[in-house]
Amino acid sequence: MAQHNNLINGEWVAGASYTPNVNPSNVKDIIGEYAQADVAQVEAAVGAAAAAFPAWSTGGIQARSDALDKIGNEILARREELGTLLSREEGKTKAEGIGEAGRAGYIFKFFAGECLRLAGETLPSVRPGIGVEITREPMGVVGLITPWNFPIAIPAWKIAPALAYGNCVVIKPADLVPGCAWALADIISRSGIPAGVFNLVMGRGSVVGNGLVNHKSVNAISFTGSVGVGSGIAAAAAQKLKKIQLEMGGKNPQVVLDDADLKIAVELCVQSAFFSTGQRCTASSRLIVTEGIYPKFIEAMKARMATLKVDDALKAGTDIGPVSSKDQLDQDMQYIQIGKDEGATLAAGGELIKTSSDGHEGFYMSPALFSDSASNMRISKEEIFGPVASVIKVKDYEEALHTANDTEFGLASGIATTSLKYATHFKRHSQSGMVMVNLPTAGVDYHVPFGGRKGSSYGSREQGKYAAEFFTTVKTAYTNAG
Repeated sequence: MAQHNNLINGEWVAGASYTPNVNPSNVKDIIGEYAQADVAQVEAAVGAAAAAFPAWSTGGIQARSDALDKIGNEILARREELGTLLSREEGKTKAEGIGEAGRAGYIFKFFAGECLRLAGETLPSVRPGIGVEITREPMGVVGLITPWNFPIAIPAWKIAPALAYGNCVVIKPADLVPGCAWALADIISRSGIPAGVFNLVMGRGSVVGNGLVNHKSVNAISFTGSVGVGSGIAAAAAQKLKKIQLEMGGKNPQVVLDDADLKIAVELCVQSAFFSTGQRCTASSRLIVTEGIYPKFIEAMKARMATLKVDDALKAGTDIGPVSSKDQLDQDMQYIQIGKDEGATLAAGGELIKTSSDGHEGFYMSPALFSDSASNMRISKEEIFGPVASVIKVKDYEEALHTANDTEFGLASGIATTSLKYATHFKRHSQSGMVMVNLPTAGVDYHVPFGGRKGSSYGSREQGKYAAEFFTTVKTAYTNAG
């Protein structure tokens, strides 16, 4: 069994222990054994990043740009291989895995350009003869903590801007899916970036994550994951005055109005709620449907869901792969029972599937659709993070908007309508960071900001040029030329 080590100060370092990386489509398929770091390795990685920072942060931007572009090119050249690895370890379909790998490549190439586009301002002072310069400088050592549901895209959209703006990085990927992060680290290690600038430290959050959050030499933490963990990071970071960026939960609404094109509405709801096995922070698990179209919508959803094929993520023709882990599958099935107990109607799906079509044991379930749901039910309020959606019937657009905003989260929202009036009003009044009109809530571009409001996000946005707001700090310099 191949062992995969941590990358610290340009060297591959054996872990204190190793854990197997299990394929959720076939639990007998072990992808490899991946290092588990101890406290000493976290200390070594942070120390290496701190030592590398002075030279990296003031070095030539062309070399920085060239390295990021080289990383992006290799990812794109190997996107099928990397996408297959992603699907094998996380459970997305192969097409989704390849698409995510491609996105990671383009993210690095985008930020290769951003290395050369970091702008400032020159302003006159209110005092004659004095000039003012406003510039952005890197934060220093940045700790990145990434989730299991996008095991190459989210590391990419944190690593690339961190490096582009002159920071040094220590990344802790999700313990469940270390394979893509290790492959990405391997590519970065051969890009020409100096030793210590980028470090990969795999292991438990209680060891590696806490070590990064509490380390005095880590200047900023960018985290994507659960609300509970994110809140803990915020509390710990506040005590040490660290800059933080948190992307957390979502309970995203998809509104369907009476005037919507039914075929379009059903397709975008199926994609939003169930593709990637519903394991996306932008997934729509609340389908808010006005009463005129409600009966037809339920029947059309059931018919479309009947055509979905749940199977091995790598198998041709699979629409929905397995749930990522046994624990996540158990949680999904618990919420199915909760929905029934609350009085919602299980209109379709929600069944445990023990094996793939080839007889391999995995973590499979059929997507679940609840009708007759209410906003105060747990299945309509709590993030399930699986292929489970509840349909809430409302009277009209005004009630739909109110219901959509009736949540502690605010990441993404969507509306299906042919009315320009309602689409325009919804874009302005939806309390979310991202709004989709006649599109699935899942699926965003890499060159524009990503993030939400309320309990979904804290701190500045990720992706695109807006990433500079987190990964840099602003300096104002005055010069008396007289």
